[in-house]
Amino acid sequence: MLDKQAMDVIILDLRKVTAIADFFVIGSGSVDVHVKAVVDHVERSLKSTRKPLRPLHTEGYNHLNWVLMDYGDVVVHMFQPDARAFYQLEKLWGDAPTEYVEEILPSA
Repeated sequence: MLDKQAMDVIILDLRKVTAIADFFVIGSGSVDVHVKAVVDHVERSLKSTRKPLRPLHTEGYNHLNWVLMDYGDVVVHMFQPDARAFYQLEKLWGDAPTEYVEEILPSA
């Protein structure tokens, strides 16, 4: 997600909170084109791994306000800022440990 400049990327560890998934990966894109670029990049990247992964289900790709990609144990949520603020998944799953993902800059 960070390769395409996704914003405010977090990982919620849901393993002790619910059985619906082990992790939610949540990020934001500034506009629909940005959300699409991030979602397409995630899908391409996971398909091109040694053991290719494909989403079991994808929702929201036609509207790009909130795209959900279900990989079974991991569910990726990519939002535009207004939708993320409205749905507040971080607060809904507030009991889950949260990891804030930041870009690791190469050392000079």
